Amino acid sequence: MECPHIPTISYNEFGNRIHKKMIGQRIPITGSIEVTARCNLSCAHCYINLPAGERSALERELTSDEFKNILDQLVDEGCLWLLLTGGEPFIRSDFLEIYTYTIKKGLLITLFTNGTMITPQIADYLAEWPPINLEITLYGCTQDTYEQITGTPGSFKRCIEGIELLIERNIPLRLKTMVMEPNKHELSGMKDYAAKLGVEFRYDSVLNMRLDGGKKPSTFRIPAQEVVELDLADEKRLDEWRKFCDKFCGVIPEDDFIYQCGAGNHTCNIDSFGHLSVCGTSRNPSYDLRQGSFQEGWHEFMPKVLGQRWSKETPCMKCGLISLCGQCPGWAELEHGDPEQQVEYLCEIAHMRADAFGLEN
Repeated sequence: MECPHIPTISYNEFGNRIHKKMIGQRIPITGSIEVTARCNLSCAHCYINLPAGERSALERELTSDEFKNILDQLVDEGCLWLLLTGGEPFIRSDFLEIYTYTIKKGLLITLFTNGTMITPQIADYLAEWPPINLEITLYGCTQDTYEQITGTPGSFKRCIEGIELLIERNIPLRLKTMVMEPNKHELSGMKDYAAKLGVEFRYDSVLNMRLDGGKKPSTFRIPAQEVVELDLADEKRLDEWRKFCDKFCGVIPEDDFIYQCGAGNHTCNIDSFGHLSVCGTSRNPSYDLRQGSFQEGWHEFMPKVLGQRWSKETPCMKCGLISLCGQCPGWAELEHGDPEQQVEYLCEIAHMRADAFGLEN
């Protein structure tokens, strides 16, 4: 008996087909889980990390069984793509147990790590059970710059060794960086390093504040003008911005909901303590999965969050450039403790981008 032919399609086409079917439906097709808030590095700009030995964080973290239970519920509600991140995931002694469980559930996994804890044994395991993508953050292409940011002697060497172990095993790897004052002079060097390895490289040049209300990351931000200059200097990035502008710029929100993005409709974030929120930036309010189910959090709690409306006049309400700045309730909450407050740094970047792209302000 002959089997019917099953056509082969690319991963991108597969993803596009799935997302088209999601239009008009509230299904958490994509999620992110922070398996820990702890990290073995001490990056000065980090918005989340807690020291590796932080006892209160360790004691409050979800157990592996609790994570598995939440993963079961996520899959039942339709999740397919899942990001596992931290903190530094590999700081958990049971991380590979959690990771393997997600793979065997059929989830398509992206893994964020700083790469410094990758050993030959871990690399071998990831080669046997590969993620769809694995992303490592570079903080510089020299030891001095990298460790000035991480505050951890020896971390640069361990990161490079981790990258090499993954490359040797053909694990799907991407490199990225946060551009800030201490490392902006090494951006081209990091790009060259990634190109030499033959891996994709991306960067973000806009730092947000800490989840605990700390403002220290602002001292590492590059000026708004330099953010835009980086946009203009990279041909691929500039082309992407132009396409984005053609589609979204000048579009003024027709309703008065403060959430104008897709967060909470097809995506969600779960932190290491079991708190469900619309995304990794906007965490207030959140739903405690230890006290209830993901189904209840997604279908009852989340719509209430997304249903919040502007309670006061703000320039962001009717701004046609809001898509150029990234302003959102989460950013505003972290910056000012008010989800409706204008973030001046983002606003400045948006207007400079508009001028550079020849758009009306």
